[in-house]
Amino acid sequence: MAKITGLGGVFYRVKDPEATRAWYRDVLGIDGEYGPILPWAQEKGESPYSLISHFADESYIRPGTGGFMINLRVDDLDAFVRSLRQKGVDVLNSVDRGYGKFAWLLDPDGIKIELWQQCAAPPG
Repeated sequence: MAKITGLGGVFYRVKDPEATRAWYRDVLGIDGEYGPILPWAQEKGESPYSLISHFADESYIRPGTGGFMINLRVDDLDAFVRSLRQKGVDVLNSVDRGYGKFAWLLDPDGIKIELWQQCAAPPG
């Protein structure tokens, strides 16, 4: 039986695609011919995945203005947040929830980006 094998991308409209692409390249370090490319990288013992999560309201997505949020996995959240701050990026908040570390920022178009460092083992 045919099945979905993974998330192919996130597509959305922006005012200036080249400026947004440059921000993702210069600030987050991701780029590609048509936009940021995120190759799957699997660490030992890890099962990488993408999640499509639905919300009844936009409280988790605020202060983003796009009605959606992009979650990006990182290998070392603390170091990544330090590098963002050195670039003058406003990191909205960061937290360790036990099952992962999270930090949030907005891209130049007001889209909320959630950075996520997965814990090696889930709690419990």
